[in-house]
This record gives sequence, C-alpha cells and structure tokens, in this order.
Amino acid sequence: MTDTPLDFGPQTRIVARLAEGVTDAQLADGTPCPQYAVRHVLGHLLGLAVAFRDAGRKDLGATTDTDPQAALPDVGPAWRAELPKVLDELAEAWRDPAAWTGMTRAGGFDMPGEVAAAVALDELVVHGWDLARATGQPYTPDPAALETAHAFLRAAAEEGDRGEGIFGPVVPVPADAPLLDRTIGLSGRDPGWVRPA
Repeated sequence: MTDTPLDFGPQTRIVARLAEGVTDAQLADGTPCPQYAVRHVLGHLLGLAVAFRDAGRKDLGATTDTDPQAALPDVGPAWRAELPKVLDELAEAWRDPAAWTGMTRAGGFDMPGEVAAAVALDELVVHGWDLARATGQPYTPDPAALETAHAFLRAAAEEGDRGEGIFGPVVPVPADAPLLDRTIGLSGRDPGWVRPA
C-alpha cells in the first residue's frame, strides 16, 4: 500500500494524453478487456476519476456508491473535454494529505484513504495500458504510480482477493520481465496482447 502521499498528476496527465490520441474511428475497437471496446475503457476512466476524486475529497454519495460493474460504461459526446478536466480534479483531490487519512468510499466499498489511493493509481496504470495497447500508442506509466499499482496487485494476488469482471486470474510473467509487464500480468491481462490487425 501507499504509506505517504504521492502525486497523481504525472499519471493522470499520461492518461489524458492517451485519451487525446484516440480517434473517433477507434472508439468501437477491441481492448485487452474482452467486454470493453475503447469507448468503454474511456467511460470507465471517466467514471473512476469522478468516483476517486470524490473519495479523495470525502464527498461521499452517488458517485462513490455506484458499483462499477453495475452497467457497461460508455462516453457521451462531451467526453474529450470532460475526461482531462476530471483527471485534473482527481489529481488535485489527492494532493490534500487529508485524502490519504481516515476512511472513504469508492465503488460502494468503504476503505482507508491510503487503500483508495492505491486502487485509483492501479486503475489509472492498468487502464492506461489498455488504452495504449488498443489504440497503438506508446505507453510509459509514471514510475511511482507503477510501483504502487504493482505492490497493490501483488498483495491482492497473494491474498487470493481476486474479483470477477475485467480483472481475471493472474497471467504468469517471467520474474525478470519489465515491471509494467509483471503488473499487467498480475491484473489478469496478457502483456503480449496486441490489437487485431
């Protein structure tokens, strides 16, 4: 878990740049998440940014109570303006040390602030990879966010606490593989996934 506050800004900016690089023609393309097209990954990123922004602010309510698996996420017509704005707000919310303390809620689950931060960073790292792979863009996540995501996923795998949905069983990856590949394998994805030609 993350013990001290970490700036979400580098990773949220990377995700925003990836989203900016998505063409309208790619919105229906497949992704490493079998049930998700590119538009659904973008919709999930938008929803999780709002939920974890509000979790960081301790502004609990409908946005933090919604089960992310309740419906297939999607984007509306204004997503290109909305997503970078909400990602910036997410990063700003977690710059407040109070976000990392006490309890909060996201996805309908109560959790300590530092755990919510780790979950949010994991989501940003893994779904950034999904988006990059699905749209053929290069991807180098923020190193600190990647370390946090890897530690979070490794702990979850060791506890056997693997949920259903887009995070499937761990995909074995060589121990000497790059940290990003090992993190993606822990998330239940094949780091060798390539978009269909």
